[in-house]
Amino acid sequence: MEGKTQYLDFNLSINTISESDAVPLSAFSCGCDEIDDFFHNEVFLCYKYGYLIPYKCTAKDSGEILGLFTLANDVLTLEFEDKVDFPNLTFEYSDIFRRQPTYPAINIGHLAVRKDMQSKGIGRIIVDFIHMTFATRRISGCQFITVDALNNPRTLSFYSDKLGFEFQTLSDMGKHTRRMYLDIFSHPD
Repeated sequence: MEGKTQYLDFNLSINTISESDAVPLSAFSCGCDEIDDFFHNEVFLCYKYGYLIPYKCTAKDSGEILGLFTLANDVLTLEFEDKVDFPNLTFEYSDIFRRQPTYPAINIGHLAVRKDMQSKGIGRIIVDFIHMTFATRRISGCQFITVDALNNPRTLSFYSDKLGFEFQTLSDMGKHTRRMYLDIFSHPD
């Protein structure tokens, strides 16, 4: 995924964040203090120690940052009963899939869209970029996209209703975040 431009839409580009983005990041706000604080104060330290890779989604014409997100390697653990209902699971692979204790995944962390640009499709473009990168480029083994979504109706609806993510467990219903996953090979193109 290394490179100057990772994704080009008709008017958006997705690139890694660098130290030169510190000033524009300080002005970015998605309206969630916790996520804004992370991008203003912690993202570069987390990057320095290999915890994650930060990305920005910018307007091609102005260079304005419209969205931010991070990616990190992850692993998904599924209960046996959750392993039986995957529509793209072929017969030749189904037995191997069900025997695995864990599955390789990429975790979306801290996905944020600038407050005045929310509900305009930028979040979907970001998730589509992640899907395209790991499903088609095959840069590492990856069967799922995971997210620890903020536990509020708007965020959960975005991931579940609009993008098709499933809840990994019911045990986190009352927690600050909900663990969700998406089968990378059943995500609509």
